[in-house]
Amino acid sequence: MSNPVYGKSKKTSSKATISSASPLLWTLTIGLILFLLWSSFQVALFNGQTLQFEGPIYWAVAITTLLFVIWVAVYFKQIKLETQQDWLKIAVILLPLTYVLSLISAASEYLAVNMILIQCMYAMIFVMAMYLLQNNKINHIIQSSLIGIAYVIVGFGLLNWLGAFSFAGKLVGWFSAGVVNGVYNQAIWNDSNGARLASVFQYPNTYAAFLMAFLFITIFSMIRSKKGYMQLLHGFMLVPIILSLLLTLSRTGLVMLPIVFVILLFLLKPAKQILWFIYCGVAGTGTLIVLNPINTAGLELQKQYSGSLAAKGWIYLIAASIVVALVCWIVQRWVAPRLEGRLQSWSDRKGSSLWIPLGSVVLTVIVAVLLLGTSVRNILPDSISTRLENINFQQHSVLERITFYKDAMKLVADYPIIGAGGGAWTSLYEKYQNNPYLSAQVHNFFMQYLVEVGVIGFVVFMAFILFVFYQYVRAYVRRSEEERESHFVYFILSMSILVLSILDFNMSYVFIGILVFLGVGGMAAAMDPKPMLGLKLSDSTARGIYSVIAGVAVIILLIVSVRFLQANHYAYEAKEVAQTSQSFEEIKAPLDKDLSIRSTHFDSLLMLSSLYQQGYEQTKDDQFYTASVQLLQHGLEEEPFNKSMVKQLMALYELKGEADQAFTLQKEYADNYAWDMSWYEQLISRSFDLGYQALGQGDTAKKESYFASGLDAYQHVVDGIAHLKTLPEGQMQGEAFELTPTMILNSGKMKYMLNDAARAAAILKGGIAEDLTDATNREIARWYLAALTKEGQQDQAVYDKLIAVAPTEADEITKISELNF
Repeated sequence: MSNPVYGKSKKTSSKATISSASPLLWTLTIGLILFLLWSSFQVALFNGQTLQFEGPIYWAVAITTLLFVIWVAVYFKQIKLETQQDWLKIAVILLPLTYVLSLISAASEYLAVNMILIQCMYAMIFVMAMYLLQNNKINHIIQSSLIGIAYVIVGFGLLNWLGAFSFAGKLVGWFSAGVVNGVYNQAIWNDSNGARLASVFQYPNTYAAFLMAFLFITIFSMIRSKKGYMQLLHGFMLVPIILSLLLTLSRTGLVMLPIVFVILLFLLKPAKQILWFIYCGVAGTGTLIVLNPINTAGLELQKQYSGSLAAKGWIYLIAASIVVALVCWIVQRWVAPRLEGRLQSWSDRKGSSLWIPLGSVVLTVIVAVLLLGTSVRNILPDSISTRLENINFQQHSVLERITFYKDAMKLVADYPIIGAGGGAWTSLYEKYQNNPYLSAQVHNFFMQYLVEVGVIGFVVFMAFILFVFYQYVRAYVRRSEEERESHFVYFILSMSILVLSILDFNMSYVFIGILVFLGVGGMAAAMDPKPMLGLKLSDSTARGIYSVIAGVAVIILLIVSVRFLQANHYAYEAKEVAQTSQSFEEIKAPLDKDLSIRSTHFDSLLMLSSLYQQGYEQTKDDQFYTASVQLLQHGLEEEPFNKSMVKQLMALYELKGEADQAFTLQKEYADNYAWDMSWYEQLISRSFDLGYQALGQGDTAKKESYFASGLDAYQHVVDGIAHLKTLPEGQMQGEAFELTPTMILNSGKMKYMLNDAARAAAILKGGIAEDLTDATNREIARWYLAALTKEGQQDQAVYDKLIAVAPTEADEITKISELNF
C-alpha cells in the first residue's frame, strides 16, 4: 500500500492546504454545503424546460461558478497535470464541449444552451469535489452534511404526508421556489394510483431513487460509525427512509433496489454483508408493523387535517424508529464485533465476498415470488399491494418505456454522430413517437444522453464515467478496511442513482445530477495517483493552461448566467404587468428587454407576438401584423420544432385572410405531429375549404391538389387508427386519435367532388350517428344518402331517420345528387 491516507497523492498535504488557505477553504466547503441544501428545495432544480423552472437553474450555475472561483484561489498552487487524477479535470471539460458540438444540429437552440450551462456546472462540481474530498477533514464534513441534508428531505416529505402542509411550507417558503400559496407544490403527488410521496422532487420515482441511495448510505454509515449516538441517529432514520420509499409507490425503485443491493454486497466483507441483511431485516420489519396505520393516516390527512390523527401517525413512526435504532445499536455494539471476529478467517479467503451476494439473488427471487404471486402481499396497504401486483413485463409503464426507447433510437438514427442537442427529446419526440403518448422525457438517462449528443458525446461520457468507476474499484480492492470506507459513500451515491436512471429521468433533476458528479468526484479523489504516461507538463505550464481555461469559462458562465437571470426576470415582469395593465407599451417594454438577451425565449416571444396580433385586430394596422409575423418566423428559424410558434403563425395568417399560407404551413409541419388529432382535423378542413374555393373559381388543378392533400391526411388518420389496434394489450395508446365527424364530413365531400361517389359514401357511412339533431351529423347523413343516390343505391333506414328529424332534407339530398363537378 503506497499511500498512508486513502486517495491522497504522494506530494499533496491536506494539512498544508488547510493551514495556508484556511478561510477560503472553509468558505468553499460551507458554501458548497449550503448550495446543496438550497438547491434541493428548488424542486431539486428540475430541468422542466419551461420558464418556471429555469430561474433556479441559472442561479445554481452562477453560484457554482463563484464557488469554482474560490476553488481556483484555494488550489491554484496545487494544480498539476502529472497523474491520471490531474488529467481528469481536463477530461471532464469534454462533457460540456460535446453539448457545444451538438449545437450544430440542435433541434432547439434555447434548450441546448441551457444543457450546456448544466453540463458546465457538473464539470465544476466534479473538479471541486475531486480536490476537496482528498482532505480527510473536509471529506468527513461533506459526507456528514450530505447525509444530514438527506435526513432533512425525508423529514420534510413525512411532514407533508402527515398533513403539516402549511408548517412545511413556512419552514422553507422564505427561500424555496417550490412553495406556492404557502404549500410546497406536489410534495404529495396524486395520480391514478392515489397519493404518492414525492417530497422536494415533485416526482415519486426520482424521490425513490434518492431514498434508495441514502438507505444504503445510512446502513453503511451506521456500521462504519464508532460513536454510539451516531449509530442511534442512523438507526433511527432507517424506518422513515424505508417508509418513505414504500409511500412513493415506485415500482421502478422496488424492482431496482435488490439489484443495487447485490452490487454493493460484492464490495463488502462477509461480516458486513450479514450486518447489512440484519439491519435491512430489522428496519423492514419495523416499517411493516407501522406501515398500515401511517399510510391510512396520511391518506386521510390529505383530505382533511386532524391534529389527533397526525399525532397518532407521528407516535407510530417515532416509536418504531426508536425501537429499530435501539435494536441496531445493540447489534452493532455487541453482535458485530463477534461476527467480524468469527468470520475473519473466511473473509481472508479469495472470493469470500461472492457467496452471500449470490445467495441473496436466490433470496430476492423467493421474496419477489411471495410478494408478487401470493397473498403475502396482503400485509401491505392496498395501494402498495396493488402496485406490486401490477409489476410484470406486460404492464403499461414497462411497455411504454420500451416504446420510448424504440422511438429514441429512431431519433438517434437521424442524428447519429453529434446528436440533436440538449432538450432534443422534448422538441422532437412527437415526430418519432409510435403512438400518441405525452412524455417530455425518455425515462432513461443514458438513452436521452445519446439522443442529445450522439455517439461521439455518449462515448466520451461513458468512457469518463467508466474510467473513474474502474479506477475507484481497482484502488478499493487493494486498500485496508479503513481506507476503503473513507470514500465508499460516493460510490453508493453515484452508482445507485445511475442504475435507477436506466429506467427513469432522475438526471433531469439537476440536483440529482450534482449529487452524481459530486459522487464521481469523490471516487476520483480516492484513485491511486498514477502518472499519466507521455503526458507530463511542468507545474507552471499546467497552471497556466488550466488558469486560462478556467478563467475564460468562469467569465463566460458568470456573464451568461446573470444575463439569463435578467431575461427570466423580464419574462416574469411582463406576465405580472399584463395582469394589471392594458397598456401596450408597458407590457411590451419588459418583453423587448427579455428578447434582446434571448431572442427565442419561448414565453416572451409568443407573448409579444400575441400582443402585436391584438394590436392588429384592434387597429387593422399592417405594421402590427408584419411585426408579429417576422417575430414568429425568426423564432422558427432557431426553434423549428416549436409547435406553439407554428400554431400562432397559422392563426395570424388566418386572421389576415391568408388561408393559403396557413394551409401550406400546416401541411409542411404535419409530419412533425403525426399523432395530433386536432392538427389533422384542421388540415382536412383547410384542404376542403381551399379546394371548394378553387372549385368555385374554376381552377380544377388547384381543387384536385387541395383535395388530394386533405384525403392524404384522412388516410393518415385511418392508418394511424389501424396501427393503434396492434399495440400490446397492456399498453395504453395515450391521447385520443380517431376520426372525428368533421374529418369524415369534409373527406366525404372531397371524394364526392372528385366524382368518386362510391368512395365518398364509404367514408361518410363511418360517420353516421344516432343523434341526427346535431348539425354536423345531419350533414354527414345528407351527403351519404346523396352519394348513394348518385350510385343508384339507397339506405332506407338512415333516410327515414333523417327525414323524421328534418323533412326538408329530402330536397337537399336530391340537389346534391344532381350536382356534377
